[in-house]
Amino acid sequence: MRQSTDTLLMIRPVAFRMNEQTAVNNYYQKVIDGLLPATVNAKAQEEFDAFVSKLEAAGIRVIVVNDTVEPDTPDSIFPNNWVSFHDNGDVVLYPMFAENRRLERREDILDEIENAGFVIEEIMDYTAAEEDNFFLEGTGSLLLDRINKIAYCALSPRADEELFIEFCEDFDYAPVIFEAFQTVDGVRKQIYHTNVIMCLGTDFAVLCADCIDDKQERKHVLEQLRNSGKEVVLISEDQVNNFAGNMLEVTTADGKRYIVMSEAARTSLRPAQIQILEKYGVILSSSLDTIEACGGGSARCMMAEVFLPKK
Repeated sequence: MRQSTDTLLMIRPVAFRMNEQTAVNNYYQKVIDGLLPATVNAKAQEEFDAFVSKLEAAGIRVIVVNDTVEPDTPDSIFPNNWVSFHDNGDVVLYPMFAENRRLERREDILDEIENAGFVIEEIMDYTAAEEDNFFLEGTGSLLLDRINKIAYCALSPRADEELFIEFCEDFDYAPVIFEAFQTVDGVRKQIYHTNVIMCLGTDFAVLCADCIDDKQERKHVLEQLRNSGKEVVLISEDQVNNFAGNMLEVTTADGKRYIVMSEAARTSLRPAQIQILEKYGVILSSSLDTIEACGGGSARCMMAEVFLPKK
């Protein structure tokens, strides 16, 4: 069992912009004044292409699929929310909060994965829950410690507790449930995705414990992480605002580990935090300023990990 993979699925945007349907509970999104939509998309494409080039130069395999103009999917650059790929050959499809994000689920993308030499055995489809307004947005909502079979989830309008428990039962993971908050205009509001405040590597974890307001829940999460052998790097809420929680460990085919994040995230880290992370992998960062500002997501959200068996 591996915690990180050497193959990523990434979706190149064609009409990226701030998604008005997700902005209702993603408080990281902003409108960039004075920029035309075409300019925003062109900047996002530049950032995307540079990011993919860096990953490939490091020896990480990236399967790039182009988004389509129709239907309108402004958040397609974040595929990790609608799909996950597992080492037993399962593909999981997730129920999405925003109606226009449901259109991101494309069968031809799964065909591309198979064409790239991977085996899909079964599709686990939780999307019917959308009809009852229950959501669980992929590896944005649930963080999987694949080695220790523990799943972490910060409950929110996009992460339903019963659905999360159902996933854990189906995939034999022990659930760790908590709530995470951020301060928005002086008020504590639920954080929309777990992967904004937390990252799980093979031997390390990154966590903003300050976002877990309930002391018992905070203690429980920290104990679970440490008991499963991970060195915990604690980050601040200010660093979360710079997407320092939104990083991902990836591995090359020959076993070299990278810790991937945005340039804003890397710049926000203190030397002592970088020192710990560098024990566990080479930091790979790329500028994603436009994507972060308009999309309210960062490096980790752009990468759907492919763990499927190869043909």
